[in-house]
Amino acid sequence: MAKVQNRLSRDLGLGGAIMMGLGSMIGTGVFVSIGIAAGVTGPAVILAIVLAALVATCNALSSAQLAASHPVSGGTYEYGYHYLHPRLGFTAGWMFLCAKSASAATAALGFAGYALPLVGGQPEAIPYVGVGAVALFTLLVLGGIRRSSWVNITIVSITLVALCGFILFGAPRALAAGNPNWVPFFDPRDAPGASAFLYSAALMFVAFTGYGRIATLGEEVRQPRRTIPRAIIVTLMVTAMLYIGVAAVVVGTVGTSVFADAPERQATTLHIAANAMGSPALALLVGIGAITAMLGVLLNLILGLSRVVLAMGRRGDIPPLFGRVSAEGAEPAPAILVVGALVAGLAAIGSVETVWAFSAFTVLIYYAITNLAALRLPDEQRLYPKWVPLIGLAACTFLAFWVPVGIWVLGLGLIAAGLAFKAGAPARWRSKGDKIDEN
Repeated sequence: MAKVQNRLSRDLGLGGAIMMGLGSMIGTGVFVSIGIAAGVTGPAVILAIVLAALVATCNALSSAQLAASHPVSGGTYEYGYHYLHPRLGFTAGWMFLCAKSASAATAALGFAGYALPLVGGQPEAIPYVGVGAVALFTLLVLGGIRRSSWVNITIVSITLVALCGFILFGAPRALAAGNPNWVPFFDPRDAPGASAFLYSAALMFVAFTGYGRIATLGEEVRQPRRTIPRAIIVTLMVTAMLYIGVAAVVVGTVGTSVFADAPERQATTLHIAANAMGSPALALLVGIGAITAMLGVLLNLILGLSRVVLAMGRRGDIPPLFGRVSAEGAEPAPAILVVGALVAGLAAIGSVETVWAFSAFTVLIYYAITNLAALRLPDEQRLYPKWVPLIGLAACTFLAFWVPVGIWVLGLGLIAAGLAFKAGAPARWRSKGDKIDEN
């Protein structure tokens, strides 16, 4: 019988890590969040993207130096334990699971929503197709990260072609002199201007958090101290430029009132803009790009979530069964299966009404803990000045509470429930997790 290992294989280089990050960042955010944020704050969504990117940059630098100095799977869950306190580490892992499970389910439902019209399907089938997509990609991840990486490269390439075509075709019209869609620039709908703008920035921040996907692969990247920081920064810069370009075309082409007055259109933001340009070929290309993007997000989130579950199982915060890796360090099969089941269950519900705002709050809390952990790095391990995580911590904490009150109340309740669960976990789970740490 093959001996069960507890470490993963290092088989990703810089290019593979960048493609993993792009696969997580260029997906649901660009095809959905721009419409939501534009409906909240009007054309000022462009500035909201810039603000979100600046906050994400601080977080990315904090994540990069943490991942380089402590390259293990689990991301901020592990950093919280290592540099802060077990409760903060657990809270980070719990928030990551809550946020990204909902995001993965949204990606599955988004894929179904874009795919069904192309084959003549009915909207009633969206939950079933979404669950089927989750099941398929769960099996793909079980098959090994190298195979998943090649699929990810294909998905990201198709999506980039679609988005670049969208920008190039739509830019002349969007930026035409005197375009009335840009006036008034600050055009909040249901809230005061400052409140709407900050809420919009919080929503857009979620779209930039895919760089954390690279950090959660700390054990699977070659030369992590060199590769992880470079991959995170390159991925963030490319994504920020792409988002700004796409948002400018959307606003200039169809304006923002279409998304404020009809929220159901936010899920097909780019498809609506492409149709408004009068190009069926571009609309088809965008539809294909959206489908591949949603699949890319689903793939990468299942991968990232499974690594956090793996780390939590190692610690004994959940049953140690989920901290096991299959023979020869291939894949954490129990963690992947439980993540697939969780995401499929959420997708089966079929509702995405408040998922993005919920993701915003929980992800901002997660990255607040990331920056707090970065402040505790020893000076000899620090790659960037201390003011970087200070700004990141302040910005994440501030933006988190500009989402609707009901969302952050729910989020705080889930944190309390998670900590109560941790406190009541059997002692044998924690003792087994300690033994795993020693190996």
